[in-house]
Amino acid sequence: MNNNNENLDLEDELFEHFRFEVPKGQALLRIDKYLMNLIQNATRNKIQTAATEGNIFVNDIPVKSNYKVKPLDVVTVMLTHPPFENHILPEDLPLNIVYEDDALLLINKEPGMVVHPGHGNYTGTLVNALAHHFDNLPMNSSERPGLVHRIDKDTSGLLVVAKTEAAMTHLAKQFEAKTSEREYIALVWGNVAEEEGTIKGNLARHLKDRMQMAVFADPEIGKPAITHYKVLERFGYVTLISCRLETGRTHQIRAHLKHIGHPLFNDERYGGHLILKGTTFTKYKQFIENCFKALPRQALHAKTLGFVHPTTGEMMRFDTELPQDFQNCIEKWRNYGKTHTMEEEEN
Repeated sequence: MNNNNENLDLEDELFEHFRFEVPKGQALLRIDKYLMNLIQNATRNKIQTAATEGNIFVNDIPVKSNYKVKPLDVVTVMLTHPPFENHILPEDLPLNIVYEDDALLLINKEPGMVVHPGHGNYTGTLVNALAHHFDNLPMNSSERPGLVHRIDKDTSGLLVVAKTEAAMTHLAKQFEAKTSEREYIALVWGNVAEEEGTIKGNLARHLKDRMQMAVFADPEIGKPAITHYKVLERFGYVTLISCRLETGRTHQIRAHLKHIGHPLFNDERYGGHLILKGTTFTKYKQFIENCFKALPRQALHAKTLGFVHPTTGEMMRFDTELPQDFQNCIEKWRNYGKTHTMEEEEN
């Protein structure tokens, strides 16, 4: 009898798969349409079925698919099986480890590798590789082994991974307190006017395109974000810059640079895959296409990472070279500048 009750309890248990807080500026919108904008590969039919089965909740109350979300609603999608990303399959994938000791390791992530499993990417991630190469990595607050921070799939560069609970706690506090050092190299559209500057603006989900982050003037919307930038080299229609993060929000550099009118070169999600500056000549268009082929991703690399070692108390700083695809793209722009006269354009 007890066994039967246990089985019933297990079958009736629901697991949280998604949780979203509706931003302050959101207009009234049917929840099935709202969730379609947020959840990759989700069809309206699947969302409506989940609502019919009582698996979509707003403020902990089940709702139907015609419910209209309003600002500050908390929407959760609950299903009868655990999220797949919590079932981490160890995979023998190559890792470029640039430093390792008993407390932590530094990885130079290749572009194209997703950092952790999530909707649509349950295998082939950095976490799958870590699960194969290391035993008993500590869990972070999101139940992801070893991860202190993350970088986007198509961003290359340095990540620190904690190997012990103490290291995880120590490093996480540094990132939260903004005492870690993080420098990125970015190639952006346009001729950046100032030699250096600071971008400040709260970041939250874009109200129309939920796969983007956007800057909001209202201090009650989103989370504060600060990016410091400095020009490294000018190519007329694009500029190579260094970005130093004071905060580490999702898509921070990508959203901040778009906000000031300089999207990352070849950043499809933020419009940088279009020709935003330059001439209308066919040869120029072909040149840009060649640049996009050389660097088939957003032009962003996590170059430098610095932090206090959680065990020794020593300040550690790691630096990486730009990946070959990034270098190839920059070299094309340098050569273009030698053979073409560019008119300065208004930004």
